[in-house]
Amino acid sequence: MMIKKLHGILTRGLKQARKQQDMMHGEYKVPGGKLVVVDCMIENQRLTNVSLSGDFFLAPDEALEWIVAALEGQPADSGETILAERVRAATASAELLGITAEGVAIAVRRAIAGGAA
Repeated sequence: MMIKKLHGILTRGLKQARKQQDMMHGEYKVPGGKLVVVDCMIENQRLTNVSLSGDFFLAPDEALEWIVAALEGQPADSGETILAERVRAATASAELLGITAEGVAIAVRRAIAGGAA
C-alpha cells in the first residue's frame, strides 16, 4: 500500500515537472508602463495553458480572464498584430492600466521565441 502511494506521488511529481519544462515564459516592460509576463505552452501548434501576470491593473478584474481566453487556442505562429487585435477586442469594455494590447502580444511572442527579445 505504501509503495503504491509513493509511486502515485512520484508519478504526479514527474508529470508536473515535465509540464513545467514545456512551459514557455516571456516578459515585456511596456515603455512608461508596467511589466507584462506571459507563460504558455504549445500543443498542436496552438497556444495552451496561457497565464498572464505582472504589476499592471485591469478593470474589471474579469478582464484578465478575457485576455487569457482571447489568447488560448490561437495559432502559435500568430504575429504581434493579430495577437494585439485579439487582446484589444477582448478588452474593449475594460480599462488597462500600465499595459497595452501590443505589450501583451510582445510578451506572448517572446515566450514562444524562448524569452528572446
